[in-house]
Amino acid sequence: MRVWIIRSLWILFGIGVLVLLSMVQNTQRETVVSKPEIVIHVKGESAFLTEDELFIRLKRKGFIFNGQAQQELKLSAIEKYIKSMSEVKDARVYTKIGESWKIDVDVRKPIARVFNKYDENFYLDEDGFVMKSSNLHTARVVVVTGYIKDRINSISVDKIINNDTLKSIRKLDDVYRISNYVCNDPLMQSLIGQIHLKKDGDFVLIPLVGGQKIIFGSAFTDEEVREKFKKLKIFYKEAIPYEGWDKYEEISLKYKKQIVCRTVEGYIEEK
Repeated sequence: MRVWIIRSLWILFGIGVLVLLSMVQNTQRETVVSKPEIVIHVKGESAFLTEDELFIRLKRKGFIFNGQAQQELKLSAIEKYIKSMSEVKDARVYTKIGESWKIDVDVRKPIARVFNKYDENFYLDEDGFVMKSSNLHTARVVVVTGYIKDRINSISVDKIINNDTLKSIRKLDDVYRISNYVCNDPLMQSLIGQIHLKKDGDFVLIPLVGGQKIIFGSAFTDEEVREKFKKLKIFYKEAIPYEGWDKYEEISLKYKKQIVCRTVEGYIEEK
């Protein structure tokens, strides 16, 4: 008899706990939520999305409204919508205890602004993804111009690199290799202001200092890009201090293990 009473008490206790949890959950679901805590994580100085801008977008889409109960929060839909923004790398949306909830967003870091042959312009981020340009934000990055057929709805660089057919007809992967190097090298970042793609397929670098053009040529691999920039840095270190910025009209990095220069007088020099 005593064992049966103890078991009955435990059963009643368990039922009571379940009822209490159910009541708490119902109360929580009916709780009117507060304004979300939005945190934007940015690498570098250029943020293409602010907390206020994201809040306004969510409100316009109807994801946030006055008097909104927690059960009316469409967390998965909100997260999916934020991730669909071209400037967003990742997003996490979740509720907290009580009326609060949080949105964490990682924003993409642009490394180049591309102006293609169709008069479109867009940004390329550090991972090779295309970002739409913004009327509200600009980034101080290298500018890419010329005979670029890749469009604003282009697929990401990693998909181009892993597809032999696309590699032969797209230039966005080559643009990425050069601009990514420039972005991550302090010296080149301070020297190179523009990358131009000629119709013949050669890339030309336009320095911020000096009037010369740097004929870069192709950029098929990371190793090729590194070797060409290595030659250029040696030239800037060993030749420019003695010859001066204004002596050369053109510097060509196209040829293996040498630099061919054209002076303003039209003379050809090999380094």
